[in-house]
Amino acid sequence: MTLDADGVKAKFGVPPTSIPDYLALVGDSADGYPGLPGWGAKSSAGVLAKFEHLESIPADAKEWRVNVANATLLAETLRREWENALLFRKLATLRTDIPLFDSVDQLRWDGPTAGFDAIAAQLDAARTERTKRSDAPRPRAKTSTPRA
Repeated sequence: MTLDADGVKAKFGVPPTSIPDYLALVGDSADGYPGLPGWGAKSSAGVLAKFEHLESIPADAKEWRVNVANATLLAETLRREWENALLFRKLATLRTDIPLFDSVDQLRWDGPTAGFDAIAAQLDAARTERTKRSDAPRPRAKTSTPRA
C-alpha cells in the first residue's frame, strides 16, 4: 500500500516530513529500535503535529499547549533520552545521498570477484577449526558410587 501525504497524515497524525521524528519517539520494531519510554502513537502525533521535528519541541511541557497525557513526564524523558532520540531518528531516515546503482543490470550476478577465493579460504579455515574443537573429546563427569 502506498500513501500520499494526506494518507500519511491520516494514518500517523503527522506529515511525511515528521515520520522519522515520529518513529524516533514511538520506536520501530521492524528496524530494531525501541523509541522513548512513555512516548506512544497518540502523544507523539499530538506533539509532532504542532512542532514537526524533535528540535522544535520545547523543553518545558507547559509551553507545548498540546492535549497529551503525562506531558511533564514525556518532556523529562525526551530531555533524558535526547541522544537516543536523535540516533533513532537517524536510523529511521531513508538516505538518498548514497549512490546505489545506475541500472538493474548492475545487480546481475557475474560470478565471484577477484578476492572471493581468499575470503572463502579464510571462512572455510575458521569453520574447519570450529568443527575440530567441537569434535574434540569432552572430559567425562565424575560419578560417585554410593557407600554402603
